[in-house]
Amino acid sequence: MTALPSIDRSPAPSSGASEKALRVLDAALRESRFTDIVQASGLAKATVHRLLQVLVEQEYIAGDAESGYRAGPNLLSLAGRALASVDISQIAQPVVDRLVAEVDCTIHVGVASETEMVYVIRKDASKPYSMRSRVGLAIPMHSTGMGKVVLAYWPPEKVAELIDRVGLPVRTDTTITDPDALARELASVRARGYALDMGENEVGTVCVSAPIRDHTGAVTHGLSISSIALEHPGTSIEMFAPQALAAADEISRLLGAPEL
Repeated sequence: MTALPSIDRSPAPSSGASEKALRVLDAALRESRFTDIVQASGLAKATVHRLLQVLVEQEYIAGDAESGYRAGPNLLSLAGRALASVDISQIAQPVVDRLVAEVDCTIHVGVASETEMVYVIRKDASKPYSMRSRVGLAIPMHSTGMGKVVLAYWPPEKVAELIDRVGLPVRTDTTITDPDALARELASVRARGYALDMGENEVGTVCVSAPIRDHTGAVTHGLSISSIALEHPGTSIEMFAPQALAAADEISRLLGAPEL
């Protein structure tokens, strides 16, 4: 006769206990000293001490009150598996869908490679025209809004290396082709937090772009709100900068980016 599997009859932790454990775990990942963890968690010292002991025993936290606390091997393993499964297309798509409905312009999300931006999301507006972009298309960094929001957060020497490798090729009459002019443009992007593309990559197409940060805080992706110059002449596409920034910040948060 086959033995029945044993049943764990221990009581499940209450939602309150689970919440406290998560608060202590979060605080221990932000602070290393016990007193700072207590303050960050907002819990009693005895409660924090007890929960830290449990987290250390389960190897989600390592260290002690004397040497300080840090992420433990089990937590690092979980984090690695979680990061490996991240698909920005799935994470960002609901945000992009809402943004398209809000602004009725084409929305792109792109990822930076070593020398180019690659479209990973394109969502069209309800307009009768469509952009020439497509998912998987690689575009220059210096002539596009998404590229410029990434370059703006690169070290100057990395930007210089990019220019040495691929140059600043002309795409249209308004493409920035002078390294000094590009440096000034990138400084402006950093100052205001977003980039503009005034027909620099494609004649008649304009966009406003915002940076997307990954779990380390690095700007690895860009989001753009794109339209045609006939509909948004001059710099009028800039009116959508707040929406672009809000959407990019939301995607960054979903990717685990630290608060600025």
